[in-house]
Amino acid sequence: MHKDLKEILLTEEQIKAKVKELGEKISKDYEGKDLVLIGVLKGSVMFMSDLMKEIKVPVSIDFMAVSSYGYSSETSGVVRILKDLDYDIEDKHVLIVEDIIDSGVTLKYLVEYLKGRKPKSVEIAALLHKPERTKVEVNAKYLGFTVPDHFLVGYGLDFAERYRNFPFVAVLKEEVYK
Repeated sequence: MHKDLKEILLTEEQIKAKVKELGEKISKDYEGKDLVLIGVLKGSVMFMSDLMKEIKVPVSIDFMAVSSYGYSSETSGVVRILKDLDYDIEDKHVLIVEDIIDSGVTLKYLVEYLKGRKPKSVEIAALLHKPERTKVEVNAKYLGFTVPDHFLVGYGLDFAERYRNFPFVAVLKEEVYK
């Protein structure tokens, strides 16, 4: 284990099994529908990549970069779109793919923003949810794991753009980020 990590919270095997399960549910729910996966950069990249391999219906993909954190570990409450969609989503089924639901502020904004583009539906697939930090309720139709309020890294999650590449989710030692 890396010296900056306190413990591994979710193993690579646990994540793979959950992603496969979510992919099966999504495949069933969107059979015969025009599905667009929208990854929220940068954290969702690993989850979205693995998830779309498990989805057995045709999908198209796009990405958005959205921030309410800046360089802080606490949300500012102000959401900024750093990169918007490249493609039209009108009359399509949209599935926002997110690494973690933390405060809920960014996702709530994003759902409302995308609904303004007249898709047939907008749902959320999130690998992780930290209910203790939720300020704004958002409903993820597809949720991987509920996790405790620790600073997590790996499988797309970062601290100062580091640790995203780990194939597991781990708790970062407090002395690293304080």
